[in-house]
Amino acid sequence: MSLKKIIWSKRAAMQFNNAINYIRSQSDQNADKVKLTVLTNIEKLSYSVHEHRQDPLKKNNDGNHRYFELLKLRISYYSTPGEIIITRIRHTKQEPKQY
Repeated sequence: MSLKKIIWSKRAAMQFNNAINYIRSQSDQNADKVKLTVLTNIEKLSYSVHEHRQDPLKKNNDGNHRYFELLKLRISYYSTPGEIIITRIRHTKQEPKQY
């Protein structure tokens, strides 16, 4: 089994950086912990892509749009045969929006 490459959309990277910066404004230590935990779990997607549920917020989901929640963040991703694309990162308290 070959590992899939992880790619971040510009939107997801910006959303993640904004979330970490917000946490950092309260606590550097917590920001570092959240960042490490999220990045470690995203890296695990390389070999366990179908471990998570299909994303019910994705319109016309072909079954490859999935998500997981971790530390009050909702991480959405899309799986192709060779890649995992991180598409969105939103706080779970934000109003859910279809995309």
